[in-house]
Amino acid sequence: MRRLLTILLLMIPLQGFSQWIHFPGEYWTYSPKADTLTFYMVGDVLAHGRVVQSSSVYGYTDFFKHVEDHIRKADVAVCNMEFPLAGKPYTGYPVFSGPESFAEYLSDVGFDVFLTANNHVLDKGFEGLSRTIGKLEDLSILYTGIAASEKADTLLNPLILQVKGVKIALVNFTYGTNQGAAARWPKVQRMSREALAPVMARARAKADIILVFPHWGVEYETRHSAQQESMARWLVSEGADAIIGSHPHVVQDMQWIDGVPVYYSLGNALSNQNDYIARLEAALTLRYVLHFGEEPQMLTPQLDLLWCTKPGMIENSYAAVPVELPASYWQDPQDYQIMTSTLAEYKKELE
Repeated sequence: MRRLLTILLLMIPLQGFSQWIHFPGEYWTYSPKADTLTFYMVGDVLAHGRVVQSSSVYGYTDFFKHVEDHIRKADVAVCNMEFPLAGKPYTGYPVFSGPESFAEYLSDVGFDVFLTANNHVLDKGFEGLSRTIGKLEDLSILYTGIAASEKADTLLNPLILQVKGVKIALVNFTYGTNQGAAARWPKVQRMSREALAPVMARARAKADIILVFPHWGVEYETRHSAQQESMARWLVSEGADAIIGSHPHVVQDMQWIDGVPVYYSLGNALSNQNDYIARLEAALTLRYVLHFGEEPQMLTPQLDLLWCTKPGMIENSYAAVPVELPASYWQDPQDYQIMTSTLAEYKKELE
């Protein structure tokens, strides 16, 4: 039998065979290499009227071209789609309705999951919300934070993904909506402990990693509120492994709570906002090391600051660019100076 085993082993190509370790005796033991699971997350994608108009002239390809490699290389890339797909006429702030082509672009560029629980998702009422759900499903785009029915709710809130053998729960909810009264179905996941307790319980029962995405906080405040921190502490007690927020339209401070990273707001990812602080944004990369038979181990999170440029500043259209991009890339030197001074002021404020 040993002779036959030896012959069979000699027939196996030796490339990559270093993963096999031979111990004296009758057994061969496999020692798999550690793997890495990577998440890449950005903040609010807003279908402002000028952004949509820009896409009709230049297309969408400029929007995330400077970070596209990061999006595509991640095992799971997540963005906050802060507009409903409610159909024509397409409208921007304050009552949004974005084109399906915008959602298609976000999916094509590499975003795997859309966060949809936000204050604008009911801008066109429950009819607009129902259409949004239908269009996302027609486009085969994964989403969480909303649901058409009770059955769908158990599948989408939380959304459970299995990647590299690891089960991941994504929990998304909003403090409220700008339009529409509370209704049972279609549902928007709300920010209350009573509403979230069963969602977190399902996440704990099914997942190895729980990522929570709240839509919360005070707009344009760079420091988190007491309400945000109170909810974050409760979420950590309920099993959250990381908390990544949105809604304030600015990058807020972060905090560690019992070993759990809390990024209170990543700011905007794409918008036409004019406030300089609202054009400073962030992308978060979370990496987990996977060892066979062990729980995933989180490495130090990586926060990269970005800047939203407008048409003619770097690209023909809007673009999210790293703040480290050299000045030579800027068609408009003044905008580069605005970016650097805004970044310096932001860092000083959070010291």
